[in-house]
Amino acid sequence: MVHNFVGHNFVYHVIPSYICTINHSIMNKAFVYGMSVEGENFTDRVKETRRLKLDFENGMNVILISPRRMGKSSIVKKVKAEITRPDIKVVFMDIYDCRNEYDFYNRFASALMKETATKTEQIIENIKRFLVRLSPKIAFSPEPMSEMSISLGITPQNYQPEEILQLPELIAKEQGIHLVVCIDEFQQIGEFDDSIIVQKRLRGIWQHQRNVSYCLFGSRKHVMTKLFQNRKMPFYQFGEMMYLDKIPTTDWVTFIRSRFESKSKHISEELAQRICETVENHSSYVQQLAWNVLVETEENTTVQDFENGVQALLAQCSGLFEQHIQGLTAYQMNFIRAICNGVHTDFGSKAILEEYNLGSKSNISRIKTALRDRELIDITKDGIFLEDPVFKMWLKRL
Repeated sequence: MVHNFVGHNFVYHVIPSYICTINHSIMNKAFVYGMSVEGENFTDRVKETRRLKLDFENGMNVILISPRRMGKSSIVKKVKAEITRPDIKVVFMDIYDCRNEYDFYNRFASALMKETATKTEQIIENIKRFLVRLSPKIAFSPEPMSEMSISLGITPQNYQPEEILQLPELIAKEQGIHLVVCIDEFQQIGEFDDSIIVQKRLRGIWQHQRNVSYCLFGSRKHVMTKLFQNRKMPFYQFGEMMYLDKIPTTDWVTFIRSRFESKSKHISEELAQRICETVENHSSYVQQLAWNVLVETEENTTVQDFENGVQALLAQCSGLFEQHIQGLTAYQMNFIRAICNGVHTDFGSKAILEEYNLGSKSNISRIKTALRDRELIDITKDGIFLEDPVFKMWLKRL
């Protein structure tokens, strides 16, 4: 049952505690994948963590770029948790489901209201002070503040974009702090109507703020690269570019073996290394495959346990991969097969065109653009590769 009451232009939804439960099972998992990780499930990244923390503490804007599911959200949350200075507050928000400019402003303002306060009463006071023209709806429970949701109802009729974008600076000045605003899935900005205008608006306001810095990152590498490395784009040279490379095998092996030991099981260094090599050190997949192998292991991991874990991984991903190839043209599938067979350059050569039936030389550019936009390939200075190492394994076994 949900109770409603109204006061001071606020609508409150009080959710009884029996409706709100917190799942602590993640704390006991040996391996975590498909979500950001923290605590003992966070692997290595010592150098990157130290650098990002220094950037946060010194007011530097940072752009994080890496392939999908390589730990961007995890490292930002780790640094957020490590910031203990009272004069610095870190605000984290995910804008993945924001579909337009005012969706973003509502998410932006809500996160600022919640994360610059420590109590419900302070959140309400924040809204009253900084967003006086709103009548927001608040849903909360006796559980921790993270369970609270706020619907502010910001529209073009009650607030101009510039007023919302200035909120971090106003809050930071009033509280005598430096704010670090971290925005996950920032590439969504590029999908908005009149995106360039929106980007110019954001850059125009944020670059003049003296008490706020920004950490911007997202899961679509090629879009993020375009937003921040194209000289014609508004966010060009907005901040320090930080690239997350793959975690070295030696670090992964130590982590995997320690997590097996925590469950009273043993895996050899060789098999732990094979887990990493099989998924090309892709962070999320290393954890997923390691978990599959752990589940198969009785006491000491065998080669068969490893093979069963790989089969389970392919089965778990097959539905997604089938969606990947739906709608691809014959030329696009042939291009992908060429990559799987070790071809990464010279796709326009006569030999490659004929061997893989890729059509004319002029067709290559269209194929590359289509596959990159679907996030299936990564175009680098060293050649063209499939983004997903397990997708490549799955294709080879078709």
